[in-house]
Amino acid sequence: METPVSLFFWIIGIIILIILFLYLVPLNLWFRALVSGVHISLFQLIFMRWRKVPPSIIVGALIESTKAGIKLERNELEAHYLAGGHVERVVHALVSASKANIDLSFKMATAIDLAGRDVFDAVQMSVNPKVINTPPVTAVAKDGIQLITKARVTVRANIKQLVGGAGEETVLARVGEGIVTAIGSSLSHKEVLENPDKISKTVLAKGLDAGTAFEILSIDIADIDIGKNIGAVLQMDQANADKNIAQARAEERRAMAVAYEQEMKAKAQEARAKVIEAEAQIPLAIAEAFRSGNLGIMDYYRIKNIEADTNMRDSIAKPGQPPKKE
Repeated sequence: METPVSLFFWIIGIIILIILFLYLVPLNLWFRALVSGVHISLFQLIFMRWRKVPPSIIVGALIESTKAGIKLERNELEAHYLAGGHVERVVHALVSASKANIDLSFKMATAIDLAGRDVFDAVQMSVNPKVINTPPVTAVAKDGIQLITKARVTVRANIKQLVGGAGEETVLARVGEGIVTAIGSSLSHKEVLENPDKISKTVLAKGLDAGTAFEILSIDIADIDIGKNIGAVLQMDQANADKNIAQARAEERRAMAVAYEQEMKAKAQEARAKVIEAEAQIPLAIAEAFRSGNLGIMDYYRIKNIEADTNMRDSIAKPGQPPKKE
């Protein structure tokens, strides 16, 4: 007869075996699939455990798609799960697209999901468009007045362009570029303030959603603020620059004039030095002429008389200056 301890261990062992059996053989999932109209064998559910695929996810996806009238293959769902995809969100997206009459195949949905985009949100955005607020866009009209504009861009997902299409950042950048172009081509900022819808029409006409994952439905100007008078600022900067250039050129001319004056003074001093040197040679020449007999005493007096007459005439022509000493 078995002891109570051994009987307890037997009961524990049987419970563990039952739990292990129910884990490996998911009878509840098989019965749930059966009553939902999904035909899947019990062995396939067991093999899913060995393939490291959660049977509950696959069975749930098959039941949801079957009830929605969408036929999906178990192998395709398992392959998408093993590839790292989100099976449940893909099936949700297919059901939502089917109800909204959006053409979305299983292959396209899995491709969008594996590309890193939320395919279910994309389908919802196709039904309910999304509003994107642009950051403040600064542009300058032709009259030089700066305008700061904010816009609301209404977009909906373009299912066919979700794989490889540009995102929201590209759409915002293109809209900002279009706003700058529209304002920059306006003759006056008053024209923009009077007709802000002109910006919307101009930007929409450019087809900014080409190559993106979205379709732009409308662009609405939410706010326009007047900024600085950029034209006046540029003119002031240009005037200051011209003034600085003129001052630099005037300083250059002044420096050249000062240098020329200094050069002329140096040349005049050099000339005076040569004159003084030449005058210093005159007595020596006269003495040499006396010694050589080329100059007589009467010739010398005649020269002195001429010099005296010259000094007298200079004193008469320039009164107030003392006559030069002989």
